[in-house]
Amino acid sequence: MTHNAPKPPSPRMRIFFFSLAAALTIAACATSAAPPTEISDLPLDARPSAVPQQAADDYYKSAAASVDARAGEAFVPKAKNVILFVGDGMGVSTVTAGRIYAGQHKGLDGESYRLAMESLPYSAFSKTYSHDSQVADSASTATAMMSGVKTGSRTLGLRSGVAFGNCASIEGQETDSIFEIAEQAGLDTGIVSTARITHATPAATYSESASRDWEDDTEVGDTGCKDIARQLIEWPAGDGFEVILGGGRNPFYPAGSVDPETGEASGRRADGENLVETWLTGDGDRTYVYDKAGFDGVDFASAGKVLGLFNPSHMQWELDRAEDKGGEPSLAELTKAAITRLSQNDDGYVLLVEGGRIDHGHHATNAARALGDTAALDEAVSAALAMTDASETLIIVTADHSHTLTIAGYPVRGNDILGKVAYGPGGLARADDGKPYTTLGYANGSTGCKPGQEDCAREDLTTVDTTDKDFHQQALIFSGSETHAGEDVPVFASGPGAELVRGTIEQNEIFHVMGRASGLVDYED
Repeated sequence: MTHNAPKPPSPRMRIFFFSLAAALTIAACATSAAPPTEISDLPLDARPSAVPQQAADDYYKSAAASVDARAGEAFVPKAKNVILFVGDGMGVSTVTAGRIYAGQHKGLDGESYRLAMESLPYSAFSKTYSHDSQVADSASTATAMMSGVKTGSRTLGLRSGVAFGNCASIEGQETDSIFEIAEQAGLDTGIVSTARITHATPAATYSESASRDWEDDTEVGDTGCKDIARQLIEWPAGDGFEVILGGGRNPFYPAGSVDPETGEASGRRADGENLVETWLTGDGDRTYVYDKAGFDGVDFASAGKVLGLFNPSHMQWELDRAEDKGGEPSLAELTKAAITRLSQNDDGYVLLVEGGRIDHGHHATNAARALGDTAALDEAVSAALAMTDASETLIIVTADHSHTLTIAGYPVRGNDILGKVAYGPGGLARADDGKPYTTLGYANGSTGCKPGQEDCAREDLTTVDTTDKDFHQQALIFSGSETHAGEDVPVFASGPGAELVRGTIEQNEIFHVMGRASGLVDYED
């Protein structure tokens, strides 16, 4: 294998190495008889920190100043580890409906049930607009959280000066994500998602792309830019991710290749390269798995790197997982595995866990699957809380954006959240058209009256089982796909630095909460 010559350090990285050298020198000079100091022996406020290349961006500076004001002069970094949970599309109405859904499925009172994420002691509202959109997409919102800047919708890991789909406009708009900064500081990093690992939210941790759609080389075309899958495999930060678990094998396999799980033709790459094989030739022990059996056979307590891609595209919805013939781990199982692996590093770790298919359920006006995945994300949060020390791990749970899900009518307490509105036993509520309606609905979506359709009448749900997982809620306005919504989304937090999560905040402040609480980002220079 041919290795490229190492790149000279950037100005930001020279600052990083200077900070590291200075910290180690000070510690070593404390006593001439002292043994060599490991990074893990340093206090977190002496941890190697970096000034990211986007530090001069106005969005970055404004968000940093807001978090700095809340922190105060006496604030000291104490978060050894950081875990960011993102429920894709998990707005306030989804959290409320998900709470009731989870409680009812446990045989409890849904209305008074408390999700694990709701037990976190600090909370805020996050403003999700992007640089150019009142209602944003997942790429720009993920970039805000990972890199601390607002950017244009549909672009990844870049500042607001980038033009969508314009490869040449990338130069000068690059950013350093909290994951890149953590890797360079010697921490371990991991990404977990039920979506394709090249999809918007996980891709914001490692990629810089003028289009979120450039997941493989067939999408990039002859622009000269690297596709997102290749950027993951060639990610230059530190020694790379220690654990990558999610969906999306196709962007890594050549077109026409045989999928290792299904045995069917798959893959999308036109360059003929198998990027999984390329990843496996990297340094150190590396393991690739693609199904539940392979996952169960991995020793995550070892020091090896693990790549798990459990579906050609997105992983299954939680409600469909049991029907997948190859079997897929649950999001909670993936989270436990990732924490187990990353905890081997005494210097700490940064981990992203995304419930990526909440969003997809909503786009399909399929509330059952969206809420099933919301409950699955909450199980993952519960697992993380049980596995980590609250005195050293900052946990943040939030959403990238909301959806148009509504909770309406006057259903009696205890009514099935997926059911039809009922005032009491046998007493279905009826709209002015004389037909019953569900508690959950959507402002828009593909289940309404199509434009130009004459004498369109709402479907009569009297004999329809609206609690079935395949039921699609009715929508007010017809559109090919239900859209995102623009209201603020919740942020829940616990652990060191969680007190910085309060009030109504800009979404890109989340990066600065993580950067300041962990000591990874240099705010002095």
